[in-house]
Amino acid sequence: MKVDKLQQMRDTVETVELSIPLQELCERYEKLYTGAVNDVLREMCLPNQALPTNIVPLRDDMVVCGEAFTVKAVKDPTMGGEMEVRVKMLDELKPGHVVIWNANGDDHASHWGGVMTQASLKRGCRGAIIDGGIRDTKDILSQGLPIWYRYRTSNGALSHTKIVGYQVPIFVGDLMIKPGDILLADIDGALVIPRKLAVTVLERAEQIERNEGEIKEWVAAGLTAEEIHDRGGYF
Repeated sequence: MKVDKLQQMRDTVETVELSIPLQELCERYEKLYTGAVNDVLREMCLPNQALPTNIVPLRDDMVVCGEAFTVKAVKDPTMGGEMEVRVKMLDELKPGHVVIWNANGDDHASHWGGVMTQASLKRGCRGAIIDGGIRDTKDILSQGLPIWYRYRTSNGALSHTKIVGYQVPIFVGDLMIKPGDILLADIDGALVIPRKLAVTVLERAEQIERNEGEIKEWVAAGLTAEEIHDRGGYF
């Protein structure tokens, strides 16, 4: 069986330069909403770019866009080396990153807390999406970092879970995410935008938002659904 091509597709993390600065890209995406961006991805035959629906924002008004900084963890009762790996991982965070954490189905440990939030903010991290647990929720909320998560618990990480890799391709649900992919999250959940399509998707989503503004004006003016459809509108 020949698996070389598959291995290259799965293992390789391409270096793709964005045609606009990352800061501008993120700020423009954060003015949009995930529904419009998801519609564009569907147009491009990528209909399954949303993360699992049980990953939700800590507050409904949270919005974030940034480069994926991937982390992979597993349930593990041993403690050796965990803090050393976490320290090294945190020191590799850079401005513009959004941490995306695969806990491999763990529903017991916290993977993110108040100190992690503070350390990430200090390094310019824009937010975190944790397919696992958080704790120190009041502390996290007081710091204002946008967070998406699956559950809350008072359990700590040590003696429950270990990081086994970071800045490597990961799964969250059935969706593969590579370092540098663009993440967008809001009240309706989180999306993964392949890095090489990030600018194209952004520009098309901005166009869709402008079109929707026009359609809403037609609705407010009292046009019938058929008239709106005849003008190219949709519902």
